Amino acid sequence: MNLDKLICFYNEFAPDSVASFPEFYSADAYFKDPFNEVRGIAAIQRIFTHMFGQVAEPRFVVTEKVVDENGAMLIWEFCFRVRLWGKGEAQVMRGVSHLRFDADGKVNYHRDYWDTAEELYMKLPAIGSLMRGLRRVLAA
Repeated sequence: MNLDKLICFYNEFAPDSVASFPEFYSADAYFKDPFNEVRGIAAIQRIFTHMFGQVAEPRFVVTEKVVDENGAMLIWEFCFRVRLWGKGEAQVMRGVSHLRFDADGKVNYHRDYWDTAEELYMKLPAIGSLMRGLRRVLAA
């Protein structure tokens, strides 16, 4: 596993980077985030290609890593501008990726954890005001 090279891949991620997934991920790699659950490089590439169509100026910044013999956790920020709402304002979502590697050092398990309510829904025009109101009611 060359984790630093993988981190560099994500920190420099651009539309043409999608073609490089086979360098880092096994052919049958598993990927799950709050909206997707897929297996295989082609399916993972579709997710990231779709991301580039949905948001402007997407950029990952890995801020921390935790590594052991079984894998790694990457703490990251995803910076982007919204095309459909928010008047193109810069947004930041924070999350964690849990990674496991095969015998060849390639990612064979990638699970992203991030709070869809706080990091996405609260920022949406209509749903956001409802979510913020609900948060106020439920707060101690």
